[in-house]
Amino acid sequence: VDCSFSRGVCDWKQDADDDFDWNPADRDRGDGYYMAVPAFVGQQKDVGRLTLPLTGLQPRSSYCLIFSYRLAGESVGKLRLFLANKNPAPVWEQNRGKDERWRTVKIEMFQGAETTNSVTFESERGKGKTGEIGVDNVMLISGLCPED
Repeated sequence: VDCSFSRGVCDWKQDADDDFDWNPADRDRGDGYYMAVPAFVGQQKDVGRLTLPLTGLQPRSSYCLIFSYRLAGESVGKLRLFLANKNPAPVWEQNRGKDERWRTVKIEMFQGAETTNSVTFESERGKGKTGEIGVDNVMLISGLCPED
């Protein structure tokens, strides 16, 4: 998986049972797109989910999920990452940024007998009225996460 959203939304799917959709947004410098949820969409505590179905992951192997995100604006909300397997809890969550810069996250995914069948980004609307939650440059690579 290698999706920068510059050529569309790749194989990502909007959740039909959530409160709002993620949408492509222009990069500030005009160098492509990312997926975003503006702060003014929905009501406080509403959620929007963007899911990538995964097929063909090998059992008993390791993968690394790498992505960039930003939380811009005061009280913009939360961004969570879920890996669809037997665990319903998020594997990662962030509710504020130190600033509005993009940050990169690496998540190790160890496959047991049950493999992960999807990755879901969930944004939860905060009480703020300005800013946005954004996700970009999502990659899934085989093996352990590389060191910086």
